[in-house]
Amino acid sequence: MQLSKVVGLARKNSIWPLPFATSCCGIEFMATMGSTYDLARFGSERLAFTPRQCDLLMVMGTISKKMAPVLRQVYIQMAEPRWVVAVGACASSGGIFDTYSVLQGIDQVIPVDVYVPGCPPRPEAIIDGILRVQELVEKESIRRRDSPEYQELLKSYGIS
Repeated sequence: MQLSKVVGLARKNSIWPLPFATSCCGIEFMATMGSTYDLARFGSERLAFTPRQCDLLMVMGTISKKMAPVLRQVYIQMAEPRWVVAVGACASSGGIFDTYSVLQGIDQVIPVDVYVPGCPPRPEAIIDGILRVQELVEKESIRRRDSPEYQELLKSYGIS
């Protein structure tokens, strides 16, 4: 077995999420962590609220333009490799809040790997988003984060 496959398997089953919840999608995420849905079955049992220990940023809810620099700073503080999930319509596209103060999608400030639709998304949809991240993590090459394409992506967001 190749080293990259072993590393991918280990990473896939030990994702540490950082919930960044600002509104109703956070409540649905709490239900996802409960005994009925039990996100721990998928290796995401350990939630951490410090970016330096997490590798999955789960952004849930409305992000105002004042909150965007904070979100970007949290993303920068996370160690590589890191992944991002936009949970719900507000994090993905601003949702119903098409106003001057609401960020129209977090992909304007940080790169997003998986989008979970819904307003608010059901716990099943959040679990499906986690499974999609696990697929990405398992198939990702060990060297992808060092590639010129990835570095160019980060530069396009102003992240060095």
